[in-house]
Amino acid sequence: MTEMKRHHVLSLLWSLGSLIKRTFAFVLFLFVFRAGSDSTWVFYARVIFYIGISIALVSILWNWFTTRYSADEKAFHIYTGAFSRTRRTIPYTKVQNVSRHTSFFHRLFSVTSLRFETGIKGDDATFQLKVVSVTEAEQLEKQVAQHLSEIQMQVGEDMHNEQAGGDEQEPYTELIGTEVQQGNDVAGSASEAESTSSNEVSHTGDQEQASSISTSVEKSTPDRVIHYRSTRKDVLKASFTSFSFLVLIPILFSLYSTVKDFFPKETVTESLVLSWLESWWVMSLIILLLIIVSIGLGIVRTFVKYGDFQITSDDKRIYITKGMLEKTSFSIQKDRVQAVKITQSPMKRILRLAEVELTTAGSLGEAGQEMNSLYPFLPVREAYRIIEEILPSYHVTQEMQKLPRKALCLRLLKPNWLWIIVTGMLAYFKPVIFGIEQAWWMISLLLLVWIEACRVFNFYHTRYALDDHFIQFRSGALTSTLFLSKREKVIEIKITRHPLQRKLGLASIHTVNRAKPVMHHHVNDIPGDVASTFQMWYMARSQEVLTR
Repeated sequence: MTEMKRHHVLSLLWSLGSLIKRTFAFVLFLFVFRAGSDSTWVFYARVIFYIGISIALVSILWNWFTTRYSADEKAFHIYTGAFSRTRRTIPYTKVQNVSRHTSFFHRLFSVTSLRFETGIKGDDATFQLKVVSVTEAEQLEKQVAQHLSEIQMQVGEDMHNEQAGGDEQEPYTELIGTEVQQGNDVAGSASEAESTSSNEVSHTGDQEQASSISTSVEKSTPDRVIHYRSTRKDVLKASFTSFSFLVLIPILFSLYSTVKDFFPKETVTESLVLSWLESWWVMSLIILLLIIVSIGLGIVRTFVKYGDFQITSDDKRIYITKGMLEKTSFSIQKDRVQAVKITQSPMKRILRLAEVELTTAGSLGEAGQEMNSLYPFLPVREAYRIIEEILPSYHVTQEMQKLPRKALCLRLLKPNWLWIIVTGMLAYFKPVIFGIEQAWWMISLLLLVWIEACRVFNFYHTRYALDDHFIQFRSGALTSTLFLSKREKVIEIKITRHPLQRKLGLASIHTVNRAKPVMHHHVNDIPGDVASTFQMWYMARSQEVLTR
């Protein structure tokens, strides 16, 4: 057991820097923009600011002095408070994800930050060291991994002894909550989902917890496979796909405001701009320079953010690292992946690129949506290949079923409340736009055409597939999302039919997966016989859970 210790002394400097970032806007407003103001409210605002800063500084020192932590062979222990002591324990078996972030500040002092995420809800579900030495970080990660390996070996020996002894035990019974009600919306029972979750954890909890997370401790292990590493070509493509060059637009507006400050009279500023516009060669040179600068800034921004992006894995874990100035690493146990989501924006669909996200049961911290994402600009075929390599038990099928034609008719005839409300407001106020008195019904018609077009796009993009062990959805109008999950990872399903769907022989299916927050997915207007097959497919999940 490591001795009880306070957080790294540099965490005080880190907290101070965070405080400066949060109050920087107030400092500019009160002491720069209002520097010579004698207003009473400015005076009292400064007094309140001084009091708040003093309280914040004392709070930083007090929290550092009264917070300690230790790590034994089985858990982390966090102690807070001085007069009223509180002890919080986080067992290693509850750890879902581990992430490490090394900012420029951390690299300057040869330290890093470490975050252990659990699947528990609440603010106390995370153990985070905002500043910690690299040696201690590796020691903590190694300690967690060693404990989990011992548990895994012990569970394996116990299972082997039980099989060798030939003791017959009654099979574990699992209640799977699947309700289908014709004609009414049927919500899958929350108690059934809890029963499914608790039985699954009871039956496989030790084995699953034993193979929990450790991050980049094993950087030199020879069995780690590199699946993807970003190249300069990838960064260039990503800079245009992500529209990073548009970052120059707010900078130009800021520069224009600065110029107006130097030339208080608007006539001076306008005459200066007009003199530039009258000369075609000056205007051409300015446009060319702006294009070059914007592209350069976009490439630099993308290179700093996604440079040295690497996806690796070993037999049990997936590792994601990225960043040039600020290094960020994340790892996840393969068994902890609840689902895979592949997203394509319109631009990515044109260039045949995609972003792959891994859904886990634990929280992903401050950079959650970015850290669980594989490289956001992967070619589609490359993305499918990487998924099947890092997760051999997952398979992305390209042969998916379309929705029936009657589903399109149902979607087109479905009333849209946004259009109804906007049309009602336009008809009441009848605004005159560009001198056109009848502009209100034109806007209403354009909105209706846009809504119906999105429904048509969504219909043609929607696909579904049911395999022996997988379910796969794809939906979306402009941005399409493909969802892939294993049957054993789906904790609850729901099948609904409203009157029109029932008359046309259609239904909607809904799935629930463990995540933070809980992840819901659905596909509307599938054939009724497919919904029945989906119900039977999910009921077979009990056999998979029993034989794991």
